[in-house]
Amino acid sequence: MLLEIDREGIQDIFCLGDIVGYCADPAPCIDLVKERCKLTVGGNHDLAVATGAGLQFLPPAGQVAAEHNASAISEDQRFWLEALPLLQSEGDMTCAHASPQFPERWMRIESFFLAQEQFKNFDTSICFVGHTHLPGVLSEKLGVLRVRKGHRFIINVGSVGQPRDGDPRACVAFFDPDSFDYELRRVPYNVDRTAARIREEGLPDSLARRLESGA
Repeated sequence: MLLEIDREGIQDIFCLGDIVGYCADPAPCIDLVKERCKLTVGGNHDLAVATGAGLQFLPPAGQVAAEHNASAISEDQRFWLEALPLLQSEGDMTCAHASPQFPERWMRIESFFLAQEQFKNFDTSICFVGHTHLPGVLSEKLGVLRVRKGHRFIINVGSVGQPRDGDPRACVAFFDPDSFDYELRRVPYNVDRTAARIREEGLPDSLARRLESGA
């Protein structure tokens, strides 16, 4: 994914959270995000790994992975995860892991009413989210079918490491804040190696199978 970004000459990378909490190697993931990302918001799995908060609300496999990840990171990495803001803005863009409204509640924007409420809770043109792992674009106005200037949007960028739309390739979103050009691109990566590491660490096999299927 980073190779794809570098090929495009992108300088500013935003991370929408859940850096850790699913796979076998959380420490290198944290280091990469710290090194490469200009803006990072925290996700519910990040907080569960760092502090145990919300651990009981994760599915059983997620709880096991979070506890494993908590034992595999340094104290400095733990403090960094814990300190991540849940909502950040940069220029005309807002970033939240789950939603701009009550970001600490990890709401899933899955209804028309809830989606419309979100637009009242950020004042930029774009709000980028993740959390559901399902990519999509929602306009504040009905009938606006593509991202363009003069309108407001909530954009779910999908997931780099845990896609759930049936496509196991990583999601990476490219956005130009000047032209408003937006592209969601799917990038192949070595899913087999990542799944093998999950199994080597003794994490639930369902986590590996989910990567392999993209579901």
